[in-house]
Amino acid sequence: MRQMSWILFTLISLGLLLAGCADLAYYRQAAAGQWRLLEARQPVIDLLTDPATSSELRQRLVTTQALRAFASAELALPDNGSYQTYADLQRPWVVKNVFAAPELSLESRRWCFWIVGCLSYRGYFDVAAAEQLAGELRAAGDDVYLAAIPAYSTLGWFNDPLLNTFIQWPTVRLAELLFHELAHQQLYIDDDSAFNEAFATAVGRLGTERWLAQHATERERMDYAADLGRREQFLQLAATTRERLMAVYAGSSSDVEKRVEKQRILAELRARYQEVKREWGGYAGYDRWFAQDLNNAKLAGVSTYHRQVPAFMVLFEREGHDFAAFYRAAAVIGRLPPAEREARLRKLAIARPPSMLADSDELK
Repeated sequence: MRQMSWILFTLISLGLLLAGCADLAYYRQAAAGQWRLLEARQPVIDLLTDPATSSELRQRLVTTQALRAFASAELALPDNGSYQTYADLQRPWVVKNVFAAPELSLESRRWCFWIVGCLSYRGYFDVAAAEQLAGELRAAGDDVYLAAIPAYSTLGWFNDPLLNTFIQWPTVRLAELLFHELAHQQLYIDDDSAFNEAFATAVGRLGTERWLAQHATERERMDYAADLGRREQFLQLAATTRERLMAVYAGSSSDVEKRVEKQRILAELRARYQEVKREWGGYAGYDRWFAQDLNNAKLAGVSTYHRQVPAFMVLFEREGHDFAAFYRAAAVIGRLPPAEREARLRKLAIARPPSMLADSDELK
């Protein structure tokens, strides 16, 4: 604990020295939130032997440890202390992320940070600070999406804990989440949120498929396939809407006309979702996503997580379904200059077989 405290103190101090005065409050809340999270950790092995641990939590912890071992043994993901501790934060989210985009653009606002580079969102442990930034951006005219996030990766700087924010999720979703977050420790490219999130999303899905193949019943595999089908339809709805909005924003109409057309397109998206939901037999898993902040910022966020996933799925196929080889090949692409990296991924995506779904779990 003393060594961890010294490492955290050093990182925070350097971060504050490198930050401008306007960012000091942001880094202070980030440091305080990370500290509280780390302080709340308890070793899973202690909880499993503690008679006060509920049977429900005990069962979920056992499941996570099986998934954790599988991630290292079968998926070649980092074998470290992450997800071998548990923390109850006494709230249903770990951070609030602020996404923003101009009113008539799908280009996400970006914020730059020490260590991780530039991201297409700004994360807060302090909900009041997140809401303040969201309010300021809205007042300035931006579209804003304030998202409750159940998990994030410290990229291997610390041993990330299991959290109450996701521990009760169904095993398939839990597997996707853990594999996704460990993938960020495996490979992370500075200043490229789209690459990092698509890579981790692909690993989450591919790893879960391998887990199901070895550990699930036929019914569980069928349920997962049905869920992937629904996700593909949702992503297609979002992608089609983005394309229509991009055409409007790039057009020669006045801003007033563009705003009217924007609202018409978003209303049609909601109506189309209701049609698709009827095809799903009333499955309502995306209702909350459509309920608020349906705007450029939210649609841009979906793109960040999913636009490049098809390219990584093709790359995995080309590497013979070998995870270690896949990571090496992805790292080679990640080291390319940004324009070449984008072109390489675009070329891979074009080679995607029609049956290959472009997805993983954005609605975490």
